[in-house]
Amino acid sequence: MSKGPRSAAARRHWGSDESGCSVLHLDMDAFFASCELARRPELRGLPVIVGGQDRGVVLAATYEARAYGVRSAMPMTRARLLCPQATVIPPDQTLYHDVSRSVMGLLQEVTPLVEQISVDEAFLDVSGARRRLGPPTVIGAELRRRIEAEHGVTASVGIARNKFVAKLASTHSKPDGLMLVPASATVDFLHTLPVGALWGVGEKTEKALAAWGITTVQELAHTDLASLQTAVGRVSGAHLHDLSWGRDPRPVVPEHREHSIGAETTFGTDQDDTVAVSRRVLELSDRVAARMRHQGVMARTVSVKVRSSDFATFTRSRTLDGPTDVAREIYLVARELVAGVDLGGLPVRLVGVRGENLQQRDGSVQQPTLEESVDPRSGAQREAELALDAVREKFGKTAIDLGVHHKNGTHRY
Repeated sequence: MSKGPRSAAARRHWGSDESGCSVLHLDMDAFFASCELARRPELRGLPVIVGGQDRGVVLAATYEARAYGVRSAMPMTRARLLCPQATVIPPDQTLYHDVSRSVMGLLQEVTPLVEQISVDEAFLDVSGARRRLGPPTVIGAELRRRIEAEHGVTASVGIARNKFVAKLASTHSKPDGLMLVPASATVDFLHTLPVGALWGVGEKTEKALAAWGITTVQELAHTDLASLQTAVGRVSGAHLHDLSWGRDPRPVVPEHREHSIGAETTFGTDQDDTVAVSRRVLELSDRVAARMRHQGVMARTVSVKVRSSDFATFTRSRTLDGPTDVAREIYLVARELVAGVDLGGLPVRLVGVRGENLQQRDGSVQQPTLEESVDPRSGAQREAELALDAVREKFGKTAIDLGVHHKNGTHRY
């Protein structure tokens, strides 16, 4: 998917005819940063960056920080040089997922045709909700109002006849705006944009098109299809040509589900203490399991990611005998997988844990393993972790942690 760059030539108002425009794209504004500002209102209007203090990458930045050139996925060291006065806040993934889940639930109240495409954006088809709730602009405005009222964060909404144009409209309405592109204005709107706005045009494709003198959507639209396919390939050429004329037949597909749940962390200093690494693996396993329980899913596969001090990255995974949402079970597998990675004597820079091959817990048949069938504590561990969930829900996520103890230099759960 293209990042949909803005165009100075693209107007904010293209007309008010909403007939045939039932697709909405809702995109949260600087989502992670906005969630943090909602609980730190004293930072509003200031440059704020969400990420590690000195290592890792930028996860989000307020628009005040973006004015200095700070962007998502930028190394934190670079971001701090560009905007040294910024307040840096460590990420709180639990908070972001909780807000996201609530927002997506709000969208489901409007229509069952909700296609979540990331933690902070989704498509809606409101064709069946118009009689009950009004035209799409009214629905979009009400969604934005409720999201801000309930969570203190803003969202931008694009409305158009299809997903592609709705996505571009939300981009051009940012921040905190709403933009309608009437069906009759679709081509005029698209032909004001740079070619990089088209889905599927990355840096490589953009350079290939530029070599043919194609830098705008309008130029691409009026390029002979055969020449376009020579430039970027048969399939890609046909796809881009359709988009340049506003043709996107894909429907809104509901019930998007996460295929995995994970967490990772970059150490403040490269770590060669295996006990410290195992402790961090435990913390990550705990976070992953808690999120799975909260979402009512279990993982059949556990995977880990380990990055050494020279930035070499290794992944390992193992399929379990049965699915689980218990941190202890995830941790024991993850710890063994991490220990089996040969880093050539280099210290660890980053470690991550992920639960994959998710399935719903409700209605699933739980087949106990041989170890579980003879263990009188079977099920007790999950009950204990559910109790931890309840304590954290009431007193905060840092109120209590899973415990470990060390004996004879070893690390135990």
